[in-house]
Amino acid sequence: MSSVAALQPEPAPIVACTISRDVSNFDLLIEDMEVELGESWGDLSFDDAMLFLNQPDADALEFVAIAVDSDDENDLARISGIISTAKEKGVKVILIAEEVSPIALHQLLRLGADDFVPYPLPENALHDAIERMRRAPVIDQVLAEEPVAPAFKPKGDRDGVILPVHGLAGGTGATTFAVNLAWELATIQKANGPRVCLLDFDFQYGSVSTYLDLPRREAVYEMLSDTAAMDNVSFLQALLNYTDKMHVMTAPSEMLPLDIVTSEDINRVLDVARANFDFVVVDMPSTVVQWTEAVLSKAHVYFATMELDMRSAQNALRMIRALKAEELPFEKLRYVLNRAPKFTDLSGKSRVRRLAESLDITIELQLPDGSKQVTQSNDHGLPLAETAAKNPLRREIAKLAKSIYDLNVAAEAAAV
Repeated sequence: MSSVAALQPEPAPIVACTISRDVSNFDLLIEDMEVELGESWGDLSFDDAMLFLNQPDADALEFVAIAVDSDDENDLARISGIISTAKEKGVKVILIAEEVSPIALHQLLRLGADDFVPYPLPENALHDAIERMRRAPVIDQVLAEEPVAPAFKPKGDRDGVILPVHGLAGGTGATTFAVNLAWELATIQKANGPRVCLLDFDFQYGSVSTYLDLPRREAVYEMLSDTAAMDNVSFLQALLNYTDKMHVMTAPSEMLPLDIVTSEDINRVLDVARANFDFVVVDMPSTVVQWTEAVLSKAHVYFATMELDMRSAQNALRMIRALKAEELPFEKLRYVLNRAPKFTDLSGKSRVRRLAESLDITIELQLPDGSKQVTQSNDHGLPLAETAAKNPLRREIAKLAKSIYDLNVAAEAAAV
């Protein structure tokens, strides 16, 4: 009898679990889990998950895949508790979400979910998420740590290029463009790359900190409230060192009026930033304020993001008229068309041409639609290069960064 028992195969150890209200609603998840793990996974309901995670058997889990849809938004407190318990036990969490509101998704991700995959699952999406989780990228480890001090001594020996980004309408991707342009410039070389600074000047709704998963600091408000006393050292102390690649000034922790600073304050900040960095990318508020003139005057190129719609066209026209009326350097504006039509969309291309002709402008940069990967990257608090390196939007921004860098190198060589 004992010899027969010895021949019975032992059940495969459970290394992962799906957790959902009803896993039958996520049939693609079942298929992918079977492909990735065979029989080494189990399924738990929300009710059973908390009980199991508090048992010793849960210590053997590598990860849990929590699947939610719009019907689960009323149960966020319990789902949040499951995520928190899993993290306390050292179990990785992959969030699978279908038609969940951005607010709910952001709340769940902020609790510590290690990865996010939309449902229906794209091909190989679960496999890629598991691989990323197992590799435990160095960037995730760095972001989990407290931001470190600047990695260099501020000597004021640079003459940086100032690149503001201004959205001509809400939702035109200005902050996404600014964050990823700064990152591409900062990582354009593996060694001895340019020194890059990203400034969030949207003091009310600035989201650079969200897109890079950085804390907002009181030091920013303290610096802005007394720029006359600011020097190289105090300026850098208000910045955060992002993965030792670039430095970031987040928006203040509290919502502040945009006129809390004057043109003189902004000029001082930009002068110090330019003296210590090779490239200074500025995320501007969509509102035109008194100190917008100061930024425009300091800028080498002033990017204006827009879309192929009537509101962008009307706002661009207003902006051009306002700058011309005040005799400001409107020629510095470089128009960036986000979600531009594809190469084969002849009708869309024709609309772009008519838009440029009607406004008497040149749309020099057309960015493709990055689709859901852009939102996912922003919700994760990571640049597109780290989450979706092959995304068409990321590729275009990388090309732009390379051209800006090459032009700057050529200009420096010519000056010598």
